[in-house]
Amino acid sequence: MDRVILLLSVVCLGVSSQPITDSQRLFSIAVSRVQHLHLLAQRLFSEFESSLQTEEQRQLNKIFLQDFCYSDNTMSPIDKHETQRSSVLKLLSISYRLVESWEFPSRSLSGGSAPRNQISPKLSELKTGILLLIRANQDAAEVFPDSSALQLAPYGNYYQSLGADESLRRTYELLACLKKDMHKVETYLTVAKCRLSPEANCTL
Repeated sequence: MDRVILLLSVVCLGVSSQPITDSQRLFSIAVSRVQHLHLLAQRLFSEFESSLQTEEQRQLNKIFLQDFCYSDNTMSPIDKHETQRSSVLKLLSISYRLVESWEFPSRSLSGGSAPRNQISPKLSELKTGILLLIRANQDAAEVFPDSSALQLAPYGNYYQSLGADESLRRTYELLACLKKDMHKVETYLTVAKCRLSPEANCTL
């Protein structure tokens, strides 16, 4: 009887298992990369906050709450319900724009600690992976523009108005916004990846 049950289990497993597609594999890599970037951004922001005096933290937090990240100007889902209703291509499009907007400002975070020097190359790898996913998920009904049309004005334009004496605020806001944007991209890519598995529960 035990052998019969074991045989039936193997047969059922073979029937229910689905082959992993190239798109699923690319999604898994992209999600893994953005998760690493998000954790890295959280770590760098926490370390930077810890290096500040209590009053500096209070003032910078107050300023940042009144301010905004440049990515807030990017059209994106306003809540988790809209995120779940968005198409895979739309989620990939927004993710690409967010990642590309960091291509220039991430360079100013380089230097010093090894973790900071990882940001730019890892953003570049993630951007390439998302572009591959965009091309893999295009169809005749929803054609995506080429990469030159995806460019979003970089964070660098937003920070050009800051003087040299405000470098502390500049670093604080860059790290806070990087953490915020990588969280968004992680959410969008995770939902998009989930869509490839019909049996999965993609509830946020």
